[in-house]
Amino acid sequence: MTVTRVDKDVDHLTLTLVADFTAPVEQVWRLWADPRQLERWWGPPDYPATFEEHDLTPGGGVRYCMTGPEGEKFGGWWRISSVTPPTDLEFTDGFSGEDGTPDPEMPTTSVTMTLTGRDGGTRMELRSVFDTREQMERLAEMGMVEGLSQSVAQMDAVLAG
Repeated sequence: MTVTRVDKDVDHLTLTLVADFTAPVEQVWRLWADPRQLERWWGPPDYPATFEEHDLTPGGGVRYCMTGPEGEKFGGWWRISSVTPPTDLEFTDGFSGEDGTPDPEMPTTSVTMTLTGRDGGTRMELRSVFDTREQMERLAEMGMVEGLSQSVAQMDAVLAG
């Protein structure tokens, strides 16, 4: 399995996922930079995502919708803070309604994704920072840790072609 470690640090309000790949950094970066490749792994296996907007530039945005096994829709958005291809991406991640409007009742997280060349492959560190312990607990209860792990576990198959 690609995911090598998941650390939940309640004191620092962070969730850090580390994954190792045999592919080079540039190839792993394309899984984030190409919305069609991103659709193949973002979201747990039973909740595939469709990306409707994908602008990975500072100030840009990403909008997507995950579809559940019974056809239910779950919207999400990213607001891009910074991007340094092919190694770094920072964004705010949130929930939205089906029309793409951010849901103010749901928590947001600040996400940093870093790719580092390592042992002929790539290490990806994905760190989510929460505003409050309550927000962290709420998202954990919604299955964020399991869902993120299942999503990233699909990246190997996409990298294999």
